[in-house]
Amino acid sequence: MKSIQLYLHVHQPYRLRKFSIFDSGVSHDYYNDAFASDNNKSNRQVLHKVAHKSYLPTNDRLAKLLKKYPDFKFSLSMSGVLLEQLENWEPEVLASFQSLVDSGRVELVGETYHHSLSFFYSRSEFETQVKMHKDIISRLFNQKPSVFRNTELAYNNDLAAWAARAGYKSVLAEGWHSMLGWRSPNYVYSPVSAPGIRLLLKNYSLSDDIAFRFGDSNWNEYPLTADKFAHWLSEDKDAEVFNLFMDYETFGEHQWEETGVLDFLSHLPEEWLKTDSHKFMTLSEAAENIAPVGEIDCPDTVTWADTERDLSAWLGNAMQRNAIEALYKLEEPIIDLNDWSIIEDWRRLQTSDHFYYMCVKWFNDGDIHAYFSPYESPYDAYINFMNVYHDLKARLIERGVLV
Repeated sequence: MKSIQLYLHVHQPYRLRKFSIFDSGVSHDYYNDAFASDNNKSNRQVLHKVAHKSYLPTNDRLAKLLKKYPDFKFSLSMSGVLLEQLENWEPEVLASFQSLVDSGRVELVGETYHHSLSFFYSRSEFETQVKMHKDIISRLFNQKPSVFRNTELAYNNDLAAWAARAGYKSVLAEGWHSMLGWRSPNYVYSPVSAPGIRLLLKNYSLSDDIAFRFGDSNWNEYPLTADKFAHWLSEDKDAEVFNLFMDYETFGEHQWEETGVLDFLSHLPEEWLKTDSHKFMTLSEAAENIAPVGEIDCPDTVTWADTERDLSAWLGNAMQRNAIEALYKLEEPIIDLNDWSIIEDWRRLQTSDHFYYMCVKWFNDGDIHAYFSPYESPYDAYINFMNVYHDLKARLIERGVLV
């Protein structure tokens, strides 16, 4: 038996508006006006664009596949900040996701509500955000996640141990060679720090064929068709599972509909299910039904970003580290103040995207960073973020909880 685990991650941050030092003390509205250097777009407008280019057309295709193929199923994770925006600005899109989940063949994966790196800075804040995410998933979808993914698929032994204590059946990670060595990501493993749960590893080569290379006419496998892709998987003798993990926006936004990526998605179940021994499983089904073939030891953090697959996309330079360390130093006075509006502003600033925009990498990864950033440069991202940070800090001083 061979099984595809299709896992799609849906996230949109609250991008910061253009906030100069002269705004400090005048306005505490960090998110709702036109953001960064583009005065023609707001968070609401960006969400609307992505929803109509990606979410709605992809959901339509997936709904048809669920109806046509009873054996088709997949897994989703949706950040809390994305769900907030859908509730407020795109209820039609939220309803389309709810309809998919109502099929009974779409599993929701747990994560941090604010898409933050809090696991590495404040375990109490991390657990609060995980609980917040559980609560919104329960309220909107009536599901309780049994599989966990940390923000940016950041994983190490400590995360696996935490997930086991928190009651998760499985945790997700990048199938990177630094922890796999000679082994294949196409099997189920157990974490060395938590042998009772399962570790499912992204096959980054196959996933990136769809997420990054699909529309590249210079790629030697272009064009990628569903029958060609299914044939590759069928011919792989060293495999039980194919974990295809990617951003939801792959379909229609990162890879435009004109590339044929939505047609590829529509034809993949037909091509894969032509063979009786081929299946689709949710992540938890794979964890429950497929025995692990060994243990994985991962003392160092692995992520799914950039050629290094570490945290350097978010924490690799002094600007990034200064910004995030300063932000988490405000935790105690902010929580003690018990003012929800200030707490929520602080939590939205934790979203990993803000630090990603400050990345100064070029060469292999520079184009990717530039594509996702609303800023003219990483330095503009840092200055804008720190202007907001200083205003937030000034609010705490005014309230007498910080000197």
